[in-house]
Amino acid sequence: MSFSFFKLFSIALYAPSVTVVVLSITVGFFFVLLILGVRKSYKLKKESERLIKKVSSSKDKEDSNDDFTEGHLYQNH
Repeated sequence: MSFSFFKLFSIALYAPSVTVVVLSITVGFFFVLLILGVRKSYKLKKESERLIKKVSSSKDKEDSNDDFTEGHLYQNH
């Protein structure tokens, strides 16, 4: 069994084109993962900025409605 493994290993050493193809596929796979990760990170950053703007605008609206009873229709007794 170890003889067949050694034979396969030596064949792989003598066939550099197979090694190049395997390495190219591996690099391509990890490059695609990297691109997908960067894209996902960009989308999450944009979503975070959108939510921060939404929360800050809703806080401004809440602050402006706090003292609505001090208008001229409501008399402070």
